[in-house]
Amino acid sequence: MNPFTRFLKQWTKSEPQLAEFITHWDELEALSIRVYKAAGASAEDEASYQQIKRFMDSNYAAVAKELEPFWQESEVGGELDHADPFQYLFQYADAGGFVDNWAALQHLPAAREALNGLLVKLGQG
Repeated sequence: MNPFTRFLKQWTKSEPQLAEFITHWDELEALSIRVYKAAGASAEDEASYQQIKRFMDSNYAAVAKELEPFWQESEVGGELDHADPFQYLFQYADAGGFVDNWAALQHLPAAREALNGLLVKLGQG
């Protein structure tokens, strides 16, 4: 887990759904980087991605509105005009979608920034 997010996650005790989302997000972030660097997805990567994707497809809507104002203020590839970086990263049918996909990796910082922004807001509560 990102060290700053780990610190900020202390403010999710009253938001277990968000805490679970963060866990899955961290897995997706690590998986996308791993697959990109390896230029291929292992069977384990594929199985993990399918589990993460099922969770995201079923649960992202519950946190999407809270995250939206934060990702709208973040940049993707130096641009503010971009789609939801979270949905962008779990749109692929399989983990192979991250192979040679620099555009996907460029969405990671925007998503992380949004997540951390929401956590800071919760901490100020």
